[in-house]
Amino acid sequence: MSSKHNDTDAMTMAGLNLIQQALSIYDSDLRLVVCNQRLREMFDLPGWLVTPGARFEDTIRFLAERGDYGDVGDVEGFVRTRVEQARAFEPHYMERTRANGRTISVEGTPLPEGGWVTVYTDITRTKRQEVLLRSRSEELSDQLLTYSEDLSAANRELSATITALEETKRQLTASEARARLTTEMMPAHIAHVGPDRRYTYSNRRLSTVLPGASSDIVGLPIEEVLGPQAYTAIAPRLDLAFRGEPSVFEFDHEPSSRRIRAAFTPDDNLGGVYILSMDITEEAQTRAALQQTRRREIAAQLTSGLAHDFSNLLTIILGMQSKLQRMQPAPGPGADELITATIAAARRGGSLLNRIADMTGRREHRPVPTDLGAFLDELETLVRSTLPEGVSLSMRNLTGAHPFLLDPGMLQDSLLNLVLNARDACGGAGRIELTATRVQDTWLDFTVSDTGPGFSEQALSHALDPFFTTKGGEGSGLGLTMVYDMTKLAGGRVQLANGDAGGRVSLRLPMRPARETGAPGMILLVEDSPDLRGTVRDMLRDAGHAVIEAASVDEALALLADLPQISALLSDISLEGDRTGLDLVGDLPKGHCPAYLMTSLPPDDPLHVAARERAPVLRKPFTAAQLAAFLQQDSGP
Repeated sequence: MSSKHNDTDAMTMAGLNLIQQALSIYDSDLRLVVCNQRLREMFDLPGWLVTPGARFEDTIRFLAERGDYGDVGDVEGFVRTRVEQARAFEPHYMERTRANGRTISVEGTPLPEGGWVTVYTDITRTKRQEVLLRSRSEELSDQLLTYSEDLSAANRELSATITALEETKRQLTASEARARLTTEMMPAHIAHVGPDRRYTYSNRRLSTVLPGASSDIVGLPIEEVLGPQAYTAIAPRLDLAFRGEPSVFEFDHEPSSRRIRAAFTPDDNLGGVYILSMDITEEAQTRAALQQTRRREIAAQLTSGLAHDFSNLLTIILGMQSKLQRMQPAPGPGADELITATIAAARRGGSLLNRIADMTGRREHRPVPTDLGAFLDELETLVRSTLPEGVSLSMRNLTGAHPFLLDPGMLQDSLLNLVLNARDACGGAGRIELTATRVQDTWLDFTVSDTGPGFSEQALSHALDPFFTTKGGEGSGLGLTMVYDMTKLAGGRVQLANGDAGGRVSLRLPMRPARETGAPGMILLVEDSPDLRGTVRDMLRDAGHAVIEAASVDEALALLADLPQISALLSDISLEGDRTGLDLVGDLPKGHCPAYLMTSLPPDDPLHVAARERAPVLRKPFTAAQLAAFLQQDSGP
């Protein structure tokens, strides 16, 4: 499709260059859209003024300074007047004699989408004929007849040319409108930067990639538009693109907390660079969660066998030491203390193995709509009983009253771990603060700070590593590692730093507001097990929904046809008869209602895999809260 479009553009340009008249088209922003070769030759314009995106005022200034309009006096005032006339553009025809003695006619016509098309015709010969006719009308009657015939022929040719130009103008206008509409609909910023590193073209999507950025950027330097942080991140790749080397890369835009993917493609014709950029923050969050899940699976495989063997060895050690402890007389002086220490160490080893199993064992991230205010109140109740009298705790929730999709169990474990670490850092006296904030409508930030001594340089570098501890023999070195692990499973980040008064740890989780629950709707529940259907029906009714039930695909389709007010379909994949929930989703009338599937099949079952391509799938068993969260997501696959 792109090749065909390029061929059409090339043919159109070739046709315009065959026209004897000069032609130019400017858009509503007074920037050049297209011109033919004749325009450049007629006015002897430099290349930068006949390049798409060139400014109308720059062309007028160039011609005025060169004397093409004669003595205009104040050049800038003359340019301003012409620009004002252009912005209030009306159809016109005029003739003027240039400084080189040639006379041209100028005919301009506005375009429906804004801007205008102008045709310039060299009428020097015609004007000379008119003068000759007036001065020698009697002597040159024969020549007059010839010139009149030539003029009539020229007029006919001009009329044909104008007709062709009008059709070309219509086609160009339609093509330009389609191209601009296409670029505006794409969920990405598309732009072109010239050799001077100023934007020559941009769709209006930059603000969707970098919140707060202006969309009106044509003519501005790229460094000014992006700001110092983003420009520093892309500058090396941009330099390579200007040297002819394309690249695709990702970078973090800290001011907006967004992850951006950019593609730079050199423009071999004009010496600039084409830029395509998009916001991949959610993709990066999901990718991080998947990577952490895979790392957990690998770690579980590596440690499960070792943990089993070590557990057996520790069991043997504990048994032998207990036997030694019961021996009379004692094996030797100081033996009781050694035996007791050995037993304590073995028991601690067993506890450590359990922590490793917890960290590497399978644990899924299950987000549900969570009221952060109530969540933090419950966390505060749990924490206060563990704090000594000299350590104070304050919590601030600055996220608002809107619920968010979070895994409250994982988040509670993580924050409880951080607060207890902060307690230990404070010793017997100090202050702990926990603050929840929103960051650029992209992240939820939970920051725990304390007034302890802060992190050492070594701790800042290695505190998230397994088994690193600053508590000597009392610490396992797995607390912050588990916090990191659970945060990564959610697609988030963990950041350690020292504040003004002590250490600071921040958890950033993807901010996903829970959808507002509207008026209860009518849900069609399709399940062939009466007991399970009754359980799910009660969950739905407790959430305020009306429920109608079916046990097969045919029964469900009959109800859908008779009840257009059904607001959602919830169906098991496996149903009675030879048709499945996938068939039911496929037979749904287009646009009728959102569809959701549930199943007890394992995720790698072919039917389960195929179902995920049709609609969201909820794995059984599930709770009422998990069902409510499941029905709040979009129904696309």
